[in-house]
Amino acid sequence: MIVIEPIRNGEYMMDGAYALAVQVYVQEHLEITEPILLPYIVGPTVQVGRFQNSLVEVNTEYVKAHDILLVRRDTGGGTLYQDAGHVNFCFVYPGDMDIYGNYAKLYQPTIDALKKFGVKDLSQSGRNDLEIAGKKISGAAMTMKNNLVYGGFSLMLDVDYDAMVKALNPNEKKIISKGIQSVRARVTDIRSHLAPEYQGLSNFAFKDLMAAELLGIDDMKQAKRYMLNNEDWAIIDQMVADKYKNWSWNFGNNPNYAINNDVRVPGVGTIEVTLEVSKGHIQKCRIYGDFFGKKDVQDIENLLIGCALKEDAVMNALKDIDLTPYFGPVDSTILTHLILA
Repeated sequence: MIVIEPIRNGEYMMDGAYALAVQVYVQEHLEITEPILLPYIVGPTVQVGRFQNSLVEVNTEYVKAHDILLVRRDTGGGTLYQDAGHVNFCFVYPGDMDIYGNYAKLYQPTIDALKKFGVKDLSQSGRNDLEIAGKKISGAAMTMKNNLVYGGFSLMLDVDYDAMVKALNPNEKKIISKGIQSVRARVTDIRSHLAPEYQGLSNFAFKDLMAAELLGIDDMKQAKRYMLNNEDWAIIDQMVADKYKNWSWNFGNNPNYAINNDVRVPGVGTIEVTLEVSKGHIQKCRIYGDFFGKKDVQDIENLLIGCALKEDAVMNALKDIDLTPYFGPVDSTILTHLILA
């Protein structure tokens, strides 16, 4: 088994967009004749599934305020929050039909390794989860493309319960409070279940310890590696720019959906906006409310049709319009926040 890690000029790349791009690059551009292991660790990242609505699944206000990367992956499934406390392992198998869909086989080396390091009460739950005493520590996924089986899982060495909930849910205190309690009841960290001599390991030391076990070697210095070169990184850079850090991929690929938001503005009244959105752009717009205006708000509606549903685009569409004749004393910031709420 060959190891490929996101190491560039001696530096470990912890960017979640690059982690995805490296995995796809390996599958699509390298000649794979034996299994490949891709271990990686990323900074705070929200990863949405291929067919999910990122604006619905993610608390974008919290994510933006806490400098959390949002990226859409190529495969399906649900939304995940990851940070440096999550140690990830992906695998690429050349046409190994025996592993495809066999999560018990995928997980068994990991179960054996964790038991070796002191973890007890391990079990595989459902189709693709790994648990300690009934609490989740990992979820796996697999897919097949071009006669390659791609699979992987994240091991929750440490868990930031607060960020895990707030990044993925509306920022409402009651929901957040209940959400954190619920997450604590359903998931746990691996670190506290390790034997005492392993509990002080850094996340990178834990990654190497586990990877060595998965490879069947004593030390990662013995690992057979492929080091990504400058030509590889040039293509990966382009993939990140064109796709994984591109608004059109992360937001423009959202399925068709409708938005209905309202706000009460002192001295103006209630303003309600109803939108139909497709491919991240406003297709239809209606504005209602009990405000008093001299001009027809259809002018504003027409301006917004075709606009990308992101702050700079909406602000730019409204920047030259005096909204007072339409609503009363309202500035474009209020209307923009209403649209994006």
